[in-house]
Amino acid sequence: MGRVVVDVMPKPEILDPQGKAVANALPRLGLTGFTSVRQGKRFELEVEGPVTDEVLAAAREAAATVLSNPIIEDVVAVVDAASLDAVQGAQA
Repeated sequence: MGRVVVDVMPKPEILDPQGKAVANALPRLGLTGFTSVRQGKRFELEVEGPVTDEVLAAAREAAATVLSNPIIEDVVAVVDAASLDAVQGAQA
């Protein structure tokens, strides 16, 4: 079974009140050095079988038409979750 990860973020010109609230809370918690926070959405799409180029193309279409609002959001990543797992495993 394969998995595709889709990350969606608000467009830079769109106000992000949740990100602003988090940014304001961080210094109060002693977490300094962060100048900005943007909050987005992550979708994980499971597929039967391996993640192929065709599966990624379908996921990109879903991201552009269903998973995001193109007026206020950008799709910033559509990737095979296995590639993310490999990167995260190498960082551990």
